[in-house]
Amino acid sequence: MIFSALPNVLADRYAGSALRELWSPHRRVIAERELWVAVLEAQTELGVPTTEGSAEAYRAALEQVDLDSIRNRERLTRHDLAARIAEFNHLAGRQDIHRGLTSRDITENTEQMLIRRSLLVIRDKTVAALARMGDRAAEHRDLAVAGRTHNVAAQPVTFGKRLAAAAQETLFAHQRLESLLADFPLRGLKGATGAQQDLLDLAGDAGKVEEMEQKIARMLGFSQVMTAVGQVYPRSLDLETVSVLNLIASGPSSLAVTLRLMAGGGLVAEGGQDGQVGSSAMPHKTNMRTCERINGLALVLQGHLTMAGGLAGGQWNEGDVSDSVVRRVIFPDAFFACDGLLEGALHVLDGLRTFPALIQAELEAEWPFLTTTRVLTAAVRAGMGREDAHRKISDRAAAGRRGEDRDWWETLGNDPDFPLTADQIREAARGAGTGRAAEQVDDIVAQISEITEKFPEAASYRPEPIL
Repeated sequence: MIFSALPNVLADRYAGSALRELWSPHRRVIAERELWVAVLEAQTELGVPTTEGSAEAYRAALEQVDLDSIRNRERLTRHDLAARIAEFNHLAGRQDIHRGLTSRDITENTEQMLIRRSLLVIRDKTVAALARMGDRAAEHRDLAVAGRTHNVAAQPVTFGKRLAAAAQETLFAHQRLESLLADFPLRGLKGATGAQQDLLDLAGDAGKVEEMEQKIARMLGFSQVMTAVGQVYPRSLDLETVSVLNLIASGPSSLAVTLRLMAGGGLVAEGGQDGQVGSSAMPHKTNMRTCERINGLALVLQGHLTMAGGLAGGQWNEGDVSDSVVRRVIFPDAFFACDGLLEGALHVLDGLRTFPALIQAELEAEWPFLTTTRVLTAAVRAGMGREDAHRKISDRAAAGRRGEDRDWWETLGNDPDFPLTADQIREAARGAGTGRAAEQVDDIVAQISEITEKFPEAASYRPEPIL
């Protein structure tokens, strides 16, 4: 029986092309080679003996990646990194890389390079999502809807306010992501146990070892290097990374839930394409399939967060490989899940449709229930005790909700123990509006504009075609 290779569903079905390329086997080999060349150049600058033209020879071979050749070498060495060292040396015709280093110096720092670059991709798509949220919020700034708490009609709000609420959460997540990127440290070159003995022997001077690390960090785009670590960097950094990805997912996921609930009443639709089928059995259906996908990917991310949390605080001495299987799942899959979620969110926001006539019909149907707080306030102003007024309004509203009293305002107004007439109740209800919803939308849109002005290219990103 012949088995074909199993696909990575998160990569193949959901993630965008930039992250798929970044974490591909081909690109990972190139990232390792970038690190080796950076180390070689730093060592050369600091006086470590190197054959003439060595860095240039390796750099010329940087992207000559033959995965089959590397696999053949691994069959002999039974060591994946040793095979990649041998391949790179063969292409450059030298043996000047990996001096004073151990395998973890390469694998740990390379993964951190890929993680940081992935965070930049996620950052840009988060900016794009914020830009769309701001646009849609401004577009629907004044569209009144029946606000709901516990999914029960509560008070009027605007649809723009709902979109702004999702943007508020996403703004918070973006802030945390920017903070992580600004402070994200490189493990650095630490050797087998973190004490840097081999590098010290090679360079002959502690100052040169420290300078070497700083040079490499700057070459790779990092602003700081960890000082005291073992063979591996602390997995609490992985936990923070996956936590930020979960924060990024939260705003779009909550919005997707809200849109799914609204779609159940026919108030909104996420858009689609010609020929899209909602149900194989029911021709009328146009399901919120992409919103459902967003919520599903958010749940996948929560699973990765659980795994990352299990690794933090579990390091043995200077390190072991018990975390390896877990991290092979977390990275890059957590990035693929978050990326797919943002791609889906962009599709939903770009194609979002509202149906104002149905929104208005729901608003009118729920209006008596949406205004009870104003009626309560009017009764209190007329001299009635708040709790007594609350109880009477609650009893009549419940009867109206059950269909037992179709004009419960009238019934309440005819109650001799209630201080307002039916006309006074209607007058109090007439003033019920959407509060400061519109102003809140304006404030959120202004906050988003500050970010999109800083990253205009990211803000204009268009999502890739979606399955």
